[in-house]
Amino acid sequence: MSLETDFAMTRESLKGVQDESTYGGITSFMRRRYSRDLSGVDVAVLGVPFDLATTNRAGTRLGPRGIRTASASLSWENQVQGWDFSPLEELAIVDYGDCPFDAGTPDKVPEQIYQQARDILATDTALLSLGGDHFVSYPLLRAHAEKYGPLALIHFDAHSDTWEDDGPRIDHGTMFYHAAKEGLVVPEHSAQIGLRTYNESTMGFNIFDGPTVHDQGAVAVAERVKRIVGDRPCYLTFDIDCLDPAFAPGTGTPVVGGLSTHQALQLLQNLRGVNLVGMDVVEVAPPYDVSEITALAGATMALQQLCLWAYCRR
Repeated sequence: MSLETDFAMTRESLKGVQDESTYGGITSFMRRRYSRDLSGVDVAVLGVPFDLATTNRAGTRLGPRGIRTASASLSWENQVQGWDFSPLEELAIVDYGDCPFDAGTPDKVPEQIYQQARDILATDTALLSLGGDHFVSYPLLRAHAEKYGPLALIHFDAHSDTWEDDGPRIDHGTMFYHAAKEGLVVPEHSAQIGLRTYNESTMGFNIFDGPTVHDQGAVAVAERVKRIVGDRPCYLTFDIDCLDPAFAPGTGTPVVGGLSTHQALQLLQNLRGVNLVGMDVVEVAPPYDVSEITALAGATMALQQLCLWAYCRR
């Protein structure tokens, strides 16, 4: 075992895994190097610690920090569960740090998130974002749709987030209503997975609610989602409250009857082959967590997303 530490600052190569104490050192995502230099970088990890759009419990502003800390226990493995490789070995990944914004002027934050994502994507670097509440996906989608055109959306959540809204509200329950209306996403080629709350305003999204996943099985649902998405550029957003509160208590709007971590892993692993161009994990709220299990689940789902991104480019 190496006696070196603080690979977030001292790492020489952007690829590979190295042994570092899981309980010490500077915590970056998966012990990747902190850097704003995107030369030769495949994926940048961006924290978006914003939670002023939440309608229930706040606290997801601490999500990026919590996910980074929990990811240390996953950063040493050279083969990821469910895959025959590790994206940490194959991809040049940096932790870009957190998106800067002034929480005192919340009306300006969406544009600031959009501009930060747009600047990163302009370098042909892919983006994995860590929220924050789910509203942050809206400005991120804007930036990705500007680069790739209208997107297929794969949306893991307990809620549809398509509640109708007649104005430019900053709300984590309405942003996919706006994304669909504005043509950022193509609902007929998109899927929402794990929903457990009713909303008659579906906006045309294909819905595989929690009971459907439980009854039909994760593998079968994943195959149906892949057929819906096809080869279109795809954005994947994972709201941690898609998981049952037993597996993810640390979130702002928990709903019982959700997916297990095993089902979520099966779904993500069986989506391999989709043309993934952007991804995020949101709604991890460490103040309500127990033994960091929600943060660990968030870090695990983020790592699985990196596997999906790498798989379609191997």
